[in-house]
Amino acid sequence: MTAEKVRAVVLRAIPFGETSAIVTLLTREAGKVRGLAKGAWRPKSKFDAALDLLSVCQVLVHRRSSGSLDLLTEAFLEHRFRVGDSQPAVAAGLYLAELFDAVTVDADPQPALFDLAASAVRMLSRPRPGQSSAAETSRLDPQTVAMVLVHTELGILQQLGQFPALHSCAECGASLGDARTAFGMLSGGGLCQRCRRGKRAVVSVSPPALALLRNLAGNGFAQTLSNCDAMGEVRAIMNTLLSNLLGYRLKTSRWLSTTFAPPREKTR
Repeated sequence: MTAEKVRAVVLRAIPFGETSAIVTLLTREAGKVRGLAKGAWRPKSKFDAALDLLSVCQVLVHRRSSGSLDLLTEAFLEHRFRVGDSQPAVAAGLYLAELFDAVTVDADPQPALFDLAASAVRMLSRPRPGQSSAAETSRLDPQTVAMVLVHTELGILQQLGQFPALHSCAECGASLGDARTAFGMLSGGGLCQRCRRGKRAVVSVSPPALALLRNLAGNGFAQTLSNCDAMGEVRAIMNTLLSNLLGYRLKTSRWLSTTFAPPREKTR
């Protein structure tokens, strides 16, 4: 049984007995790892809080033969997922944990996906502009959370080779421009008027939503955007794209629909 020290993001932890846990890790060096952490939840263990959900940590893994759970013997915390009472950040974190679990397989190293996961945890946990680190647990801006979430989803699609066409037609490569655009959920993204004919599962995307997607495909979440009102439309697009890719809808995605839904106008 060989031992290996890896950097990891905790995707899931299931109780096993009174103090142990079966933990699913997304590691940079070894891909997804499922291991048994004996005594993980004892008051004085070698894991401390490093195996809490979405913690970024270093873990010592003893690899076992194929088909058996690996053995986790100790862990060192690098960064904790701390979002205070921010419901949007909690919902986004739980959703991303399920999403990264769904798009990865055991023992298949994907360093870029690990970096995306670790970056998302840090961005969701960071203080708002103008706050000190001591205010880290205060309520996060829901709009910032939504932008970090879409940015991460687009990064996942890019790493999987499923990034949607946002600037040119997915079929013929013609420029899409900035007008209202047909978006083929099964065709790989934007479609020109000619290629749109006869296609199924096509929605019409507004110019603000298309601009928001283009911004978030880069580092646009770090900027103050004027078209944030299109986030509800963008959220619907991402839900459909990922559902088509996975073949099912993630359980936690229903929380996003209510958490990031635009507020209803009050009736007099």
